[in-house]
Amino acid sequence: MGSAEVRFKELRADFGKTAIDYGRHRAGFPDEFFDRLKASGIIRTGISALDLGTGTGTVARGLALRGCEVTGLDRSLPLMEQAAELDRSAGVVVKYVNAAAEETRLPAAEFDLVTAGQCWHWFDRPRAAAESRRVLKPGGRLVIAHFDWIPLPGNMVEATETLIEKHNPNWKFGGGLGIHPQWPRDIAIAGFKNIETFSFDLDAIYTHEAWRGRIRASAGVGASLAPEAVAAFDDELRAMLAERWPDDPMSVLHRVFAAIGVAP
Repeated sequence: MGSAEVRFKELRADFGKTAIDYGRHRAGFPDEFFDRLKASGIIRTGISALDLGTGTGTVARGLALRGCEVTGLDRSLPLMEQAAELDRSAGVVVKYVNAAAEETRLPAAEFDLVTAGQCWHWFDRPRAAAESRRVLKPGGRLVIAHFDWIPLPGNMVEATETLIEKHNPNWKFGGGLGIHPQWPRDIAIAGFKNIETFSFDLDAIYTHEAWRGRIRASAGVGASLAPEAVAAFDDELRAMLAERWPDDPMSVLHRVFAAIGVAP
């Protein structure tokens, strides 16, 4: 494979550079997310699942822990190496494939479920949706999901985003609502049916150290800035947390969102 660099607007990011922080500090999707999918019959023991943009395998591992036969796919070998280590600690096995979401090179009608967690915006979305439909069995589900921190006026997340923008003006992800209304449109254009969405809020618990690691592992910091710039950012974030949000650990508001379509 070629470079694992991804682009969004003016931002270029290579999450392979953040692999250690990414695996250690990025909170995976919560149990409540998988519980929703299981309750609706989307997750079932023994089904075959493909996790696009798997990164360090947080969604893939969650599926495997619930009895799915899982393949994780990503362009970044360092992230998948971290994923395999985390899988071993969790006592599960996931097959990893080094390929692009838009061209998986996997057989047609191979999977019951395709997931894309926290990554759909990095893809060529029409091509990724078409490829997802190709590899799904008739009646299989595509689930595009996010687990986003939520900035509110004066909260710690908003202050963190302001700091990222100060150090990296090309970072344009601030002010997110945690709802992604364009994803159902992508699914519909690709021919999926019975489209539905859900969302819910919860608090993720982060220590100061873990939050700093989480932000170092983000697109706007460790994946796109030079090491000395990352260190300067991290020093400023550490000081800000100590001064303005001294509680350690902290509750950080997050929103889960998912868009789901059925392959015809």
